[in-house]
Amino acid sequence: MFKQPTCYSRVTASQMLTGVLALFFVLGSPLTTADENDAKQLLKNMSDYLDAQQAYSFDYDAVLDIVTADNQIIGIASSGSASLQRPNKLYATRFGGFANVEMSFDGKTLSVLGKDANQYAQMKIEGDTDKLIDELKNVYHVPMPAADLLLTNTSVVLLENVTDIKDLGTGVVNGVECDSLAFRTDEVDWQIWIAQGDTPYPVRYVITSKQVKNGPQYSIQTRNWQTGDAVAARDYSFKNRTDAALVKLEKLSDASHLPENFKHSEGAAQ
Repeated sequence: MFKQPTCYSRVTASQMLTGVLALFFVLGSPLTTADENDAKQLLKNMSDYLDAQQAYSFDYDAVLDIVTADNQIIGIASSGSASLQRPNKLYATRFGGFANVEMSFDGKTLSVLGKDANQYAQMKIEGDTDKLIDELKNVYHVPMPAADLLLTNTSVVLLENVTDIKDLGTGVVNGVECDSLAFRTDEVDWQIWIAQGDTPYPVRYVITSKQVKNGPQYSIQTRNWQTGDAVAARDYSFKNRTDAALVKLEKLSDASHLPENFKHSEGAAQ
């Protein structure tokens, strides 16, 4: 068991925290915010930059919180990649140990392949990637907590129903210096870290639920951001190279965000 040095043996955790907070107030509170118009402009700059890219790709790491029946918060971690080509091409992967999924959209058909189960589902969706994301959310009820970042005019979408805005200044994520912004709505709090400089891409995005007890979060952090000719060329149409069986989307077990033991455990809640 870890033992504190003798010189700190009479210092309680609350006293140490008080001292740290006092130092923050002496140096200037890190939560002192700039004008909310600055935060809106930084978000719009990111949105305009993304809209100006004909193609971009990135890798990501994500964590989805669930709250169990006994109020324990458990994070489900996954990683993957995404490649978008405007106006109507999208390819994405997600690997979480319990799921190994590949999604491809060619402007006419969405294909979702569960690699471990060797099953796939297909849906006819004609249109651009905005139409795809809208139908997945509202027609097929597929949870896509970070998909708003892939929409055109994403700043307009993100600012819907926002009641409070804070510009938190500079933050550093994985060595990337970012503008840190925080927003509130009646249903969620969300925060975004946007890379500073000429490539203001989203580096980290966190959504905190206010409708579920204990405030579970979804977070995604991007890396290996590429644009234009640096994006690897690919075929966005689905090729059934493994003789995967065709099933309905709801029967495709690999497409779930939760492992089987969480889905079937009594009282588990997302």
